[in-house]
Amino acid sequence: MIFENAWEALLVVMDPTRFAFIIVGVLIGLIIGVIPGIGGLVGLALALPFTLTMDHYTALAFLIGLSAVTATSDTIPAILFGVPGTVGSAATVLDGHPMARRGEAGRAFGAAFSASVLGGLFGALLLGVSVPVLRPFMLSVGSPELLAVCALGLTLVAALSGGAILKGLAAACLGVLLAQVGDEPQTGEMRWAGDSLYLLEGFPLVPVALAMFAIPELIDLGISRMSVASDRSRKHRWQQVEGIFDTLRNWWLVVRCSSIGALLGAVPGIGAAIIDWIAYGYAARTEKGAAQTFGTGDVRGVIASESSNNAKEGGALVPTLAFGVPGSASMALLLGAFLMHGITPGPKMLTEQLDITYTLVWSVALANIIGAGLCFAFADQFAKIALVRAGVLVPMVLAITVIGAYQGSRDLNDLIVLVGFGVIAWIMKRHGWPRPPVILGFVLGDLIEGYMFISYNRYQFGWLTHPGVMIIGAVLIFVLLRPLLSKLMSGGTLFSVAPRTQDEASRGARMINITLWVLFASVFAYAFYSSQAWQFAAKLMPQVVSGIGLAVVAGAIVMALLDRRRAAVPAEGASTGGAGANVSYVVREADPLAALTSQELLTRSAAQIAWLAGLTILIHLVGMLPAAAIFVFAYTVVEGRMRAPQAALLSVLYITGMFLLFDRILHMPWPNALIGDLWPSLRDIMGLRLV
Repeated sequence: MIFENAWEALLVVMDPTRFAFIIVGVLIGLIIGVIPGIGGLVGLALALPFTLTMDHYTALAFLIGLSAVTATSDTIPAILFGVPGTVGSAATVLDGHPMARRGEAGRAFGAAFSASVLGGLFGALLLGVSVPVLRPFMLSVGSPELLAVCALGLTLVAALSGGAILKGLAAACLGVLLAQVGDEPQTGEMRWAGDSLYLLEGFPLVPVALAMFAIPELIDLGISRMSVASDRSRKHRWQQVEGIFDTLRNWWLVVRCSSIGALLGAVPGIGAAIIDWIAYGYAARTEKGAAQTFGTGDVRGVIASESSNNAKEGGALVPTLAFGVPGSASMALLLGAFLMHGITPGPKMLTEQLDITYTLVWSVALANIIGAGLCFAFADQFAKIALVRAGVLVPMVLAITVIGAYQGSRDLNDLIVLVGFGVIAWIMKRHGWPRPPVILGFVLGDLIEGYMFISYNRYQFGWLTHPGVMIIGAVLIFVLLRPLLSKLMSGGTLFSVAPRTQDEASRGARMINITLWVLFASVFAYAFYSSQAWQFAAKLMPQVVSGIGLAVVAGAIVMALLDRRRAAVPAEGASTGGAGANVSYVVREADPLAALTSQELLTRSAAQIAWLAGLTILIHLVGMLPAAAIFVFAYTVVEGRMRAPQAALLSVLYITGMFLLFDRILHMPWPNALIGDLWPSLRDIMGLRLV
């Protein structure tokens, strides 16, 4: 019965017309994945209306083809520029971008694409054989267990914080508090939003994510005035083959991380922004030698992230099909497509409508194979982008990043969030503060709050004794205590406080580190104090998290007092191995800013931040596309040392492509600019409405 339905579904999918639509969906998904900040969710939302005239097999195959490969192509900007194409590729940045900086972009691509296709096929396999098996498991998962899973995800910051465990925990607490800004759904309490309508629903994820990862890398690239990779001698095509062999050599890691992605993808609410971090943290804890190499360009970090990221798509379809409960935001749109075409998810999808279920299975598998094949075919050309000098590359990537950030809530305040958080993130990066825990806490914040409120209201503190919670809690404690015990046994210090970059070793940098600790303490103290008068449901999460944050700050003070002797150790001592060298986010050997004097670094960084602020102001004045054109021209002339006629031609070609993509294909509404308010007739020129 099952094999007959699977065979019939394959014949349906291989119909030339439907197969062509899968390819079209894959192409659209690949393009969307490359553009930072857009993401598969936007692509699905835009494509959904065009499926109304299709039969349900074709429509679902097209949509699955589009969504399944976004997680493949979003690797390209993550590796080349350190800019995650979507939040699901953020963990890939940690090792993929350092590989690109040392001239191994092709190898990173080969490993990422091969791991992606294997992970995607694993997810499709899980979807095909495990829906009946997972049904009892899915029904047994409640709010306490989901809360424990989220807490486990946060504790993995110990594996993602370069040995600076307390910094990682403080950053995670900050991320959770940022997620609390806005209207509290249970009580309607406005938390730290003031009178701002923009903050009514809190900070949008897209500009915050791009600020944490894209802006620091672009600022550093602009300061260095070099290309992403300086090694022009390596052959990227052969590097891709090397990357494929890396994946095959680490096949057991692929299986384990694909399992994590597929299984967590099947749990509603555990999205792509969380899964790849959990898989990355798991690999950082279990792989031999990962403590010294993850975050510095270890190909295993790329493999772990990408295999889990693609496997989640098949897993996320499980609750969507079996229970009508979307496993992710993109699955919610897909559920809408089901209902639009008269398909009701539920038990019938496992019995009477198995042909539709296996149509989706084959669509996921074929989309991953086709998508990976196209990426392999053209990645050699993409890898060459890494050799373009910063003066040309930075303005074009930054302009796309700004447009992607605007997708957060389509409000110009998104750009203020991008610049503000971006500058903070750059300071954190330069001074050894891990950024991933901020995003992880930000993404998990609302989920944890909801699960905590439900768990406490229903079980009081009894939820702590649930078997699933106790098992996950034991793993959580092990994750936290393992680095502590290993350091004690090796005679090392409890927490890494040594400088991890040349910049961090200076006296001024130490003062900035102290200032950051003071700022974190101030934020936690203010959050705890200001939330005391709120209703219980509104203050529960902020008070718990800010209390933990204050405890972390107190722990940092105690550790600093007990560990004063580390201040006398030269900066080179931080790289002698051991847990203190764990997962650095700034590669010391390849740091392009290491040779700059403090004065040069200050001058160049101020200039890059001024360019970023100038672009934001210009967008408010003349509109997004006109501002991008002016910015690209000015930046390439001043910073890129390009002749004005060449810069003008480049700007025209670039903006024309941007206009065709965003305006004509994606139909993006442009923000109103001041010049359009002053002279409304400008908005009607040729019906473009760009200002």
